[in-house]
Amino acid sequence: MATGKNQSLAKMSPRQKMINLMYIVLTAMLALNVSNDVLNGFSQVEEGLKRSNRTITARNMQMMAQLQAFYNKDPKNGLPLLNSGNEVRNATDSLYAYIDTLKSMIVKAADGPQGDVNNIKNRDNLDAANVVMLEPATRRGTDLRMRINRFKNAIARYLDDPDKLRNLEAALSTEPFKTTGDIGSNKTWEETMFENMPTVAAISLLSKLQNDVRYAEGEVLNHLLTLTNTDLSQLKVNWIDAFVIPQSRVVMRGSKYQSQIVLAAIDSTQRPTVYVNGARLSNNKGIYEVGTSRSGTFDYSGYIEVVGRDGVVYKRDFKSSYTVIDPIATVSATMMNVFYAGIDNPVSISVPGIGNGTVSATMTNGSLVKSGDGWIARPTQVGAECAISVSVDVDGVRTNVGTTTFKVRKLPDPTAYIAYRDAEGNTARYKGSRPFPKGTLLNTGGLHAAIDDGLLNIEFTVVSFETIIFDSMGNAIPEVSAGGSFSERQKNSFRRMQRGKRFYISRIRATGPDGITRELSPMEVIVN
Repeated sequence: MATGKNQSLAKMSPRQKMINLMYIVLTAMLALNVSNDVLNGFSQVEEGLKRSNRTITARNMQMMAQLQAFYNKDPKNGLPLLNSGNEVRNATDSLYAYIDTLKSMIVKAADGPQGDVNNIKNRDNLDAANVVMLEPATRRGTDLRMRINRFKNAIARYLDDPDKLRNLEAALSTEPFKTTGDIGSNKTWEETMFENMPTVAAISLLSKLQNDVRYAEGEVLNHLLTLTNTDLSQLKVNWIDAFVIPQSRVVMRGSKYQSQIVLAAIDSTQRPTVYVNGARLSNNKGIYEVGTSRSGTFDYSGYIEVVGRDGVVYKRDFKSSYTVIDPIATVSATMMNVFYAGIDNPVSISVPGIGNGTVSATMTNGSLVKSGDGWIARPTQVGAECAISVSVDVDGVRTNVGTTTFKVRKLPDPTAYIAYRDAEGNTARYKGSRPFPKGTLLNTGGLHAAIDDGLLNIEFTVVSFETIIFDSMGNAIPEVSAGGSFSERQKNSFRRMQRGKRFYISRIRATGPDGITRELSPMEVIVN
């Protein structure tokens, strides 16, 4: 048995191997710890599975359309194949819809009657999947397992390829998944799938199951298609169609639009002939290239011709479109709406559709340098504007994509304060107008100034200040300090003051990083 299972895994498609490995890893992580990172991982997997399901569904619908087209062309031979395709489609849609119902029930059990599968609130809820899938009274998990087995058996009769049958069995297996610690366990498939499983993980597991169901449907439809056309046997392929692979559907004006037009699954020893808008391409690689001189959306169409082994020319039509956009750049100051002179102003610069590695920028009235994923602007002249010009490199051509201007202002005035240590030993700032312990005051070094309004945190240098203390006769005694430190005469005046008295610090002059010296508002100090 082990050898047969290993052979089945070896023949499994790369897509199926990737999905199975992904769930083994996430389930192992889940067993260790339901961390937020693991839950986020399941959410990302769920989004990926939704995209994959949409892609597979669209592909299967296209194959059904081809079966219908063959029936319209040859009703006698096409009717049995079309009926088989419809039977497979109906069985798939029924099981897919039932799984959707189970997903909705699990989310509502976790989040309440208004629960939304696309916006799960209680992602880590461990009870919802148990209640919905493992409740003995309803046995929905058992019912799901039986439906999967019936579906698998119903569509397997359309396949005669042993490899495809093994892939189908592996994709829709309802054998309990066992780890090393589970050897000897009698758990059912539904218990290993949903027991103590977080809501987001259970939803992802059901989405994976829907993915597998659509995959199985596609295998059968693809097999039915191989029976529709004799030209397929002449080309030694099981499906043939034209595809347009654009380098990008949105390009910048002035650059080039490029796409590759190929015939899927064609014999690699033979190059098809490609016609676009009535003209044959000049190369044999299917490369279609056209200049872009104006913006807008442009359609084009054509066909591919290839000669089969029987000498018959087979033709496949195609059509596509591309969009040309005007150059546009987004420049925004991440810290504020204006630039301040003398300091580093963080700036975010991006161009939609263009990687940051090809974006460059320059600035007038100052300097602009790259810093990590952002930029640092340092303007110089206050009152003048600075302009940031952005350019990008597209196919080796440097193109200007926009210019944005900013006003340059001087920094706002800072607030004077006395730095001290609080009872817990933390650095604190005394800004006046409340009692201040005399002992703490005498242990401080002097006066400081800074902008600390929550947006900016910029220190200034105090150049000078003056203290004014009133004696017992009410006379004002000024003492001037050169620099930011208290002079010895000022400290002696503080020692002679009684509790409840107050003095003032005025004529405070401070210089900021922009080089501008300004006079600050006075401070009232109440000695406690």
